Amino acid sequence: MPVEFRDLRWAIVASQHRSLRQAAEALNIKQSTLSRRLRNLECKLGSTLFERTNGGTRPTIEGQEFLDAARRVVGETDAMTARLKTRSRGESGRLTIGIHTSLSAGNLRATLLEHRHRFPDVDRQLVDGASDHLISDLASSAVDVALVAEPNPKWSDRSLLLWSERVVAALPANHPLTGREVVHWGELRNESLLMSQRGPGPEFLKLLISKLGSSDPCLLLRHDVVLDRLLSLVGVGWGILLILESATGAVYPGVTFREVHDAEGPTRLSFRAYWRQANGNPSLRPFLDLLRERYPDLSAAPGLD
Repeated sequence: MPVEFRDLRWAIVASQHRSLRQAAEALNIKQSTLSRRLRNLECKLGSTLFERTNGGTRPTIEGQEFLDAARRVVGETDAMTARLKTRSRGESGRLTIGIHTSLSAGNLRATLLEHRHRFPDVDRQLVDGASDHLISDLASSAVDVALVAEPNPKWSDRSLLLWSERVVAALPANHPLTGREVVHWGELRNESLLMSQRGPGPEFLKLLISKLGSSDPCLLLRHDVVLDRLLSLVGVGWGILLILESATGAVYPGVTFREVHDAEGPTRLSFRAYWRQANGNPSLRPFLDLLRERYPDLSAAPGLD
């Protein structure tokens, strides 16, 4: 006959207390109930598990072997149950995040640090790329959530407005524009601009075209390398690079940062989180809750225009 899991636990408790009365009190059951269950267990197994004397209840040799195996079974089952519970609550498992900006400073860095602090058992996988690539990865379930700059018209599922970042020009240290407090868009017209095909590079190109009013606004030097490579090129005088303020947290030799302004002040790019409503990854929900907590959508609050 099958042995019930509860019988294993009760037998383990009985062996720990060496007294059926004390074991029954620990289990919050009657002593007669515990005694009857242990007798039934022994009957099912066809073996005597406990010696019952006036001095207490002690496992037999066969009983000790059974209890050792029972502890392993109960321990592994408890561990598996705990893992499943934390997984279902999104407190463990894997979360793949598409990122679009630097982690050297700013809100993305702070958000990921806070998520790591709250959910240390979640395995966070970061995927870097241009906006369209990340949206494509999102649609194919290669990433769970994408945090990218500017609205993406190709996405029709769920999204959340997050933060905005100022546009900054990374200048060679000996460039004449470093003598100014800020750089205006018109001053970039005759400059050589390094342009990344990754991250927010396409968004910067759209900004250039809109601000300078030309489809060929200046000399563009396109490179398919990561941000730190481009900033190193700025440091040796290859050109100017447009970045977001989150990329200014690291120091690069020979590089000076200046905000880029138009007539209304600093230019900013807004960030949004994109995800699929049908995504069943339990780790996604706590991450989205953290984003809503840190960056509430005030436009959706009652009483606000």
